[in-house]
Amino acid sequence: MKYFTTAFLLGAAVVSALPEPPQQQVLKVPEDTVSIQHGPLDALKDFKDTTKAILEDAKDLVDEFTDDAEEALSTLQEHFPFLSAPKKHDRRPDSQWDHIIRGSNVQKIWVEGPDGEKHREVGGRLEAYDLRVKAVDTSKIGIDPGVKQFSGYLDDNENDKHLFYWFFESRNDPENDPVVLWLNGGPGCSSLTGLFLELGPASIDRNIKVVHNPYSWNSNASVIFLDQPVNVGYSYSGSSVSDTVAAGKDIYALLTLFFKQFPQYAKQDFHIAGESYAGHYIPVFTSEILSHKDRNINLKSILIGNGLTDPLTQYPHYRPMACGDGGYPAVLDEASCQSMDNALPRCLSMIESCYNSESAWTCVPASIYCNNAMIGPYQRTGMNPYDVRAKCEDGNLCYTQLGDITKFLNQKSVMEALGVEVSNYDSCNMDINRNFLFRGDWMKPYHRLVPGIIEQIPVLLYAGDADFICNWLGNKAWAEALQWPGQAKFAAAAMEDLKIVDNKSKDKKIGEVKSEGNFTFMRLFEGGHMVPLDQPEASLEFFNRWLGGEWSAKKSE
Repeated sequence: MKYFTTAFLLGAAVVSALPEPPQQQVLKVPEDTVSIQHGPLDALKDFKDTTKAILEDAKDLVDEFTDDAEEALSTLQEHFPFLSAPKKHDRRPDSQWDHIIRGSNVQKIWVEGPDGEKHREVGGRLEAYDLRVKAVDTSKIGIDPGVKQFSGYLDDNENDKHLFYWFFESRNDPENDPVVLWLNGGPGCSSLTGLFLELGPASIDRNIKVVHNPYSWNSNASVIFLDQPVNVGYSYSGSSVSDTVAAGKDIYALLTLFFKQFPQYAKQDFHIAGESYAGHYIPVFTSEILSHKDRNINLKSILIGNGLTDPLTQYPHYRPMACGDGGYPAVLDEASCQSMDNALPRCLSMIESCYNSESAWTCVPASIYCNNAMIGPYQRTGMNPYDVRAKCEDGNLCYTQLGDITKFLNQKSVMEALGVEVSNYDSCNMDINRNFLFRGDWMKPYHRLVPGIIEQIPVLLYAGDADFICNWLGNKAWAEALQWPGQAKFAAAAMEDLKIVDNKSKDKKIGEVKSEGNFTFMRLFEGGHMVPLDQPEASLEFFNRWLGGEWSAKKSE
């Protein structure tokens, strides 16, 4: 879903005491680092002597960083190794799990192909992985009683990594309904936020009570919510993951072992959906899955909501979205809008350098400079970066409900019912966020993977049109700029009305959509960064219709 502004993270890294990281936060700067938002960062030249100070002057940062980037980053990593501290955990004995499937056993299964040649039933290196499964007693937590649920861990025993997942069967027809993997973003934020704040079967009220969600995405699909990468949410590890590509191997292993344990779901269509920084995750994870010819994952499509995927094309649209050209009144004054215009050429030049090299030496300074220049002015207004119509509320991520969710998930009865092995639930892990930043992951061109995906399966980009941080203007722009065989027809196609089907008024417009071949873009009206939160009915409408193949059926002539 969300992510911290990297410019602010770099400042926070040199502050002696960090606050608890907010949930799934993109922009809200912690109070004790507020000076960072008013004074940009200085060069890293004398970093060893100034590690306790707030750095100043972002305009000098890139020049000095580039002059001796390797030394600067080496010094940074020496003093701040930004590895996720291992969470306190207590691994449960195998006897407490209902099922355990060993990757080593799966690897031993060989089958004979049509040409008589034998090969492993599923590809990939799975020897070090196990999947542990617990049937959730819904009477103990009160979420979707009567709906079959499983939770547990994917274990990478070789690297001491343990990913937590929570599976909800479809409320409708689980023997035939599709299966969906949901991913929130961050990087470093729990997908259980999506479960309880957006599209899952329940929300949590101020009294820490469970409230049924009639618009849950498991109304007509089974849904897996995954805490990834490691050390996010209920997941834990003694090691760390610091880039999107490294995380992809774990996702492939999780799904392979899950569908091996539950073959009744493996025959169903499978889809991957997510939002915000999942715009990075999903192209990589999908490409990893599709790279395995022999697989038991029946992948049919991907859905990216309000994603960050192609920064070079998306960053020019921060200014119009903040300055009144995105369909809502301007948030910024003329002077601030002009400062963003002035900074944009340098920002784009730096992102382009990152695209050309994909090196941390160029990608890190691009993240720092561009986020200060293009996102900082909006953040300083106090408006909600996920909804241009509202002020940022007190509380994590500008949404007070997130504190209630955290309290619920830290109840011992809930953790016991789910088989949780960590001592506490954290919605976001600041260390993971910084790890990704200093590997240069933020600005990398993951959109280049999308054309190869479009060749094989349908791709949906959807965007709530009131979001600032991953706004619909930028998402529409990169969708139209993407180089693939259908690009010209897609870019030229007009947006068509998207309406609720069978609504009593029969003309309730919920957005606009256009599609060409396997590629679809959708604008959802009156939705912020989290469309299922702001527009639950519209969210479930487009989700069900997408899974039904409505737009992917429009093929090029």
